[in-house]
Amino acid sequence: MDHVTATKKTAVPKLDLRRQYKELYQPSAKDVVVVDVPELQFIALDGGIEAGVGPADSDSFQEAMGALYGVAYGLKFMSKLREKDPIDFTVMAMEGLWAAESGNFEFGKVEPWLYTLMMMQPEHITQDMFERVVSEANAKQPNSALGLLRLGRWREGPSIQIMHIGPYSEEPGTIEKMDAFAEKHDYRLHGRHHEIYLGDPRRAKPENLKTILRHPIVAE
Repeated sequence: MDHVTATKKTAVPKLDLRRQYKELYQPSAKDVVVVDVPELQFIALDGGIEAGVGPADSDSFQEAMGALYGVAYGLKFMSKLREKDPIDFTVMAMEGLWAAESGNFEFGKVEPWLYTLMMMQPEHITQDMFERVVSEANAKQPNSALGLLRLGRWREGPSIQIMHIGPYSEEPGTIEKMDAFAEKHDYRLHGRHHEIYLGDPRRAKPENLKTILRHPIVAE
């Protein structure tokens, strides 16, 4: 009995942000829906990919992804193992905000792409925790992208979204559904094209990829 009691006392609370924000991170693949994305906390960094080079072939993009994943898991373990108020949490999906250097983002158009990669963080993650994890990650495995990381808050607001299943190359068909929905309901798209990668895009097979496509809107 004493052992059972001790085990219960030392259990670390588990926070599942994907379940908490189910409406935002578990959409249907059938229908476009409207969501209102509140202000949330993210680790993020900005970068670019030269014309004619895809994300999978860009060394700087791969380094950026590695930096984000490394720091995200570092924050998870620091949070779980801290002496006061330890909290375990599920590492959230990688997200990307995309734009073209010309300002007119189109799939298949050969021009430099600009991106912001980010991963949502729980509210109890602090700037001090973030800086410590970045420093430890850089000491363990130096990565120039670590110096570009920041911890901050962002509100996307009213948006439309849908789940895309399959290769990234087939996204234009799903985006056409989003465009048609926006036109039908008198919404105007603004801001950047937003992708949320469920699972690690570096490891999943193209046919199994699940990507939430989201775009901010305003009523006309």
